Amino acid sequence: MKTTLAIDCGGGGIKASVLDGAGTMRARPLRVPTPYPLPPSLFVSTLRDLGARLPDADRVTVGMPGMIRHGVVVATPHYVTRAGPRTKPDPALVSEWSGYDAQSALAEAFGLPVLVLNDAEVHGAGVVAGTGLELVLTLGTGLGCALFDGGVLAPHLELSQAPVRWGMSYDTYIGEHERRRLGDVFWSRRVRTVVDGLRPVFQWDRLYLGGGNSRLVRPEQLARMGDDVVVVPNTAGIVGGVRAWAIRPG
Repeated sequence: MKTTLAIDCGGGGIKASVLDGAGTMRARPLRVPTPYPLPPSLFVSTLRDLGARLPDADRVTVGMPGMIRHGVVVATPHYVTRAGPRTKPDPALVSEWSGYDAQSALAEAFGLPVLVLNDAEVHGAGVVAGTGLELVLTLGTGLGCALFDGGVLAPHLELSQAPVRWGMSYDTYIGEHERRRLGDVFWSRRVRTVVDGLRPVFQWDRLYLGGGNSRLVRPEQLARMGDDVVVVPNTAGIVGGVRAWAIRPG
């Protein structure tokens, strides 16, 4: 069975491990801070260096924030900034990342087959049951979103950049910065407000809340969301690296 180097790229950190065919980690996950500014060349070398510290693998799965189509970056919210999330975009970085074929560049760097998807899509691959309409929302630096129908990945929607209230996007409205400003109690209310607002839009059979901040949603707010809303562990962002090859588009 093939082994997979799974790399979960976030706005604040990049995590990686090697998994066997059953999705069991063969090495303790490693994490490095996401470096800024982050041109594509540094992104590739950072991932390659991280992978070199782990056991050899047969293929690589990379989940990264933003709109990714067929391994090509259409837009990425954090990696185009000068100093990380909530700092100003650098026009030169915006130009470098727009249309960047991350999948091909990483395949050349690793010398292995590489699959690049949105990070929420990889996360979702690790948790969906494969029946009905399943929505995955990841709560972290911002908001990630992935939709599955019968276990098949739907085209990506960059929901995080849509306006939600007071001129704020979902990314900012329930992102890490607002969580820290509001505290977990009031932030959890916002998360429930978002879930309630999205329910009539998606009419999901199951909603999974993942990402590093999902565990901070207050139990009383989670209970009010309904039995069809489930919190899943953040490790799915790595474990999904194996199943992602089975649900990938095309």
